[in-house]
Amino acid sequence: MRQLPEADRDAIRLAQDPQFARWLEQITSTGGCAHPVHLSGSTSTLDAETGEILHHYDTRNEPGERLLVRCRNRRATICPACSRLHAGDTFHLVRAGLLGGKNVPGTVRNRPRLFVTLTAPSFGPVHRAGERCRPRRDGSTCEHGRVLGCGAVHAPDASVIGQPLCMDCYDYTGHVLWHAHASKLWDRFVIDVRRRLASSAGIVQSRFAAHARLSFARVAEYQKRAAVHIHAVVRLDGPNGPDDEPPAWGTAEHLTDAARSSAGRVLVRTPYSPALGELTLRWGTQTDIRPLRSHGDGPDDDAVAAYVAKYVTKGADETGAGTDHKITAWDDIDAASVSEHVRSLMRACWRLGGLPEYEPLHLRAWTHTLGYRGHILTKSRVYSTTYAALRAERAHHVGHVDAPDAIRDANWRYVGSGHTPGAALMAAGIAEDIATNRAIAREEREVSR
Repeated sequence: MRQLPEADRDAIRLAQDPQFARWLEQITSTGGCAHPVHLSGSTSTLDAETGEILHHYDTRNEPGERLLVRCRNRRATICPACSRLHAGDTFHLVRAGLLGGKNVPGTVRNRPRLFVTLTAPSFGPVHRAGERCRPRRDGSTCEHGRVLGCGAVHAPDASVIGQPLCMDCYDYTGHVLWHAHASKLWDRFVIDVRRRLASSAGIVQSRFAAHARLSFARVAEYQKRAAVHIHAVVRLDGPNGPDDEPPAWGTAEHLTDAARSSAGRVLVRTPYSPALGELTLRWGTQTDIRPLRSHGDGPDDDAVAAYVAKYVTKGADETGAGTDHKITAWDDIDAASVSEHVRSLMRACWRLGGLPEYEPLHLRAWTHTLGYRGHILTKSRVYSTTYAALRAERAHHVGHVDAPDAIRDANWRYVGSGHTPGAALMAAGIAEDIATNRAIAREEREVSR
């Protein structure tokens, strides 16, 4: 036994425990969660009229006197099992806003809908994949003596992709401040789309809400150059949301024109800084705005939903654009396992965070995400369902729902998290088995169609 690895010895110890079968049930019920939360306590369900105890659950009879529940972390690098569940919820959330379902009427599939991609502007030339990176005939150099061109052909997964040709020329300050204002820039974009639509219809801009409603779901993705760009599904409804048909003037063509115009118009100005002045921030010139057609003439709705869901589970560690843990000191930046380009962005973030004029941006608190402060996924209120509703529906499906006329008395406390080495090994195997079974079931459904 002493010659076995620690994980194997721990797994044997667990398997010999009299309560191993129940422990395995708990691990399976979490889907093989990599970092489960350990809770201790009890729940009693009582009849509202008589006070009779209908059901009582207590962890004193559980292995270790604790119950394991999912960590619900969306990042695949931290918990693959929970990230797959989160991606599935995101897929259904986005899909319901495109095709209906989950209390959203099916008529939304015939509404004006767009798939919009907005990118960050250029902060300096970077290496890119393609036939030739950045060919130049003159061989000119920048003021720091570095060649401005690159004639190499880089593979898509080459480490040099996204790295600046000259780090001294790269606008790290502009990059970080653009990240810090990206969410505000999106808000300005949505407001301006409403204004463009109102103007094109000949109605007063302040009365737009009385005629139509703009709904959206957007996800942020880090590019190879460590700059965020936005993928969004945008839909035009009547004034009451998905239950209302949009006005006659609300066509996909008008919505496309408004979105394209707004992408080039909107701007955000940074707070004035004695050191930097006032910067004007805009979207990049590489925008992609495509109508979603209900009859197949355009991107497939399911593919769009899957595309958005894919990026929700990606953390900063996986994309190489920052880290998934907060940076609390300058020395942490030097210790971070990132490229020198990302490290320079972190340093710029930390330095700017020390200026009083940028204090409201909380840049030091967001150094690990390179200054980007927005949520990975954001949606308007009536675009579709919510994560909470999807979780409640799943709980109802597996029978974890109390009677409507019952009173629930719960008393729980946190007692720990994570796995022992042997438990982690078993949980990873269970998560892999569940993922494999789902993949096989999905293939069988596709074959049977």
